[in-house]
Amino acid sequence: MIKINNFLTSLQGCNSMQKLKRIHAQIFVNGCHSDPSIVEKLLNFCSVSVSGNLSYARILFSQIENPRISAWNSIIRGSSQSPYPLEAILLYNRMIQDSHCHPDNYTFSFLLKACFKAKADKKCREAHGSIIRLGYLSDASVSTNLVRCYGGSGLVETAKKLFDEMHEKDLVAWNSMLSCYSQVGLHTEAMEIYGRMRTSNVEPDEFTVVSLLSSCAHLGALRFGIEMHKFAEDNGFIGNVFVGNALIDMYAKCGDLERARQVFSSMKKKDLSTWNSIIVGLGVHGCGAEAIWFFRQMLGLGVRPNAITFIGLLSGCSHQGLVNDGIAYFHMMRSEFWLNPSIKHLGCMVDLFGRAGKFEDAFQFIENTEARDDPVLWRTLLSACRIHRNVVMGEVAMRNLVRLSSQNAGDCVLMSGIYADTGDRQGVSRMRKLIRYQGIKTNPGWSWIEIDGIVHKFVVDDKSHTDIKEIHCKLKEVVHKSRLAGYVEEMSSSIGFQSTEESSEAWIGNSNNYHSEKLAIAFGLTRTPPGTTLRIVKNLRVCRDCHQLTKFISKAFNREIVVRDRVRFHHFNGGVCSCRDFW
Repeated sequence: MIKINNFLTSLQGCNSMQKLKRIHAQIFVNGCHSDPSIVEKLLNFCSVSVSGNLSYARILFSQIENPRISAWNSIIRGSSQSPYPLEAILLYNRMIQDSHCHPDNYTFSFLLKACFKAKADKKCREAHGSIIRLGYLSDASVSTNLVRCYGGSGLVETAKKLFDEMHEKDLVAWNSMLSCYSQVGLHTEAMEIYGRMRTSNVEPDEFTVVSLLSSCAHLGALRFGIEMHKFAEDNGFIGNVFVGNALIDMYAKCGDLERARQVFSSMKKKDLSTWNSIIVGLGVHGCGAEAIWFFRQMLGLGVRPNAITFIGLLSGCSHQGLVNDGIAYFHMMRSEFWLNPSIKHLGCMVDLFGRAGKFEDAFQFIENTEARDDPVLWRTLLSACRIHRNVVMGEVAMRNLVRLSSQNAGDCVLMSGIYADTGDRQGVSRMRKLIRYQGIKTNPGWSWIEIDGIVHKFVVDDKSHTDIKEIHCKLKEVVHKSRLAGYVEEMSSSIGFQSTEESSEAWIGNSNNYHSEKLAIAFGLTRTPPGTTLRIVKNLRVCRDCHQLTKFISKAFNREIVVRDRVRFHHFNGGVCSCRDFW
């Protein structure tokens, strides 16, 4: 008994796999290897404390003749934390079928973690039923893992119902619900959960901050993001590399590159994601040369790039017209870093050639790639044709999309815009019929603007906003002043479509003035003092008329206006746009 106690004490201080194996050898030599408490302690430390050496844990577990629940929990826990979470589910099934043990609250917590990692929503629902039957739903850890598991499977309503029914909600529970909303794109709801969390006197941690910054990035909620930045500083979270990366991403996606650069420069610790955040951020803003500079600095420090790095680089080269640089970095991916280009990289290359007007190169690039039947490439080529009003190559791209049965309303709008620019009414009519007769579904378009920490959403011809009459009145003033400054409305919509504006609103004809970003800008002008930068987030490409009008608004009202659309950022100032009218 003394020897067993001595070994148990030794295991308490075990902090490496090498030490664990030495203790195990001594246990075996002294004939204590069959004692259940010793083996279970070894198993627990092996599967949890010592970097999760699962293979050794399996050997130890196999030596136990009739494992108790504590042993099952140890091996299930170890498997749930490993790269093979399905093994934890299989072990749980084996325990239920072949042993006398009944799962407890720890078993369910570990099982649900495995279900979350493996996206096993069916098993999660099955476990939920067992949890209710055995009376473990009131356990905070079990219910929190259920919320997390349902949230990870996209079952938001189920997760929310469970969360609301929890009697005790700790920080992990709040973070789980926050993460659930953030992961499925319900970013406004995530920010609302944060408000409830604060009123419940639960103090956020680094995980909370990272999740909220992600939501701010998607919403373009710069003011809220700045508040989270200050909170992170006040609570000592800035040294956390994940917080720093999230701040760079948030500032870049909210259109504030200067603050993104400042955060990057202030970070003492930088990982690959840090470099990717700044390079990708610069790329979508069209700062290709600067993205290349950061890339070279990264290589100089010995940081090896990954596929995401090159997406940022190629995107920046494309938007700044750096064709030769883009070609060189595309080849560098394979030749120096053995990275196989994904469809996103291939799309960047088609975009690179297309934006530069090199349509034959773009066409040959698509034809020579194994992904030639991927509609993303033809759609990218079609977008470039819209920029340069190239009817011939646009029809080639459209024919391939039809051949692949992949054409959507946005493609028809793009092709219609090309026809409209050349005065081809029959072409416009064909595109209209294609949408009607084939029942092509359209995507609703919207724009967001943050005012005083609140995100306001607008759709085309919006009448739902409480201040809509004031907004429409302001919009008339905006259009009038912009016309005096030289704005002339794009007329392509008068014969069919409004170019690339949200496709569900393509039929609005003479209602161009009520497109979602115009309403958002007008609202911003009524609610912010002169000189304030307006920041708009749009889910689809900005149309030509809205782009043209925004340039003149920036001139007539002396405002900087930053618009983030589906493709890139547009910085309007003094009547010009950073994209140089190529987007």
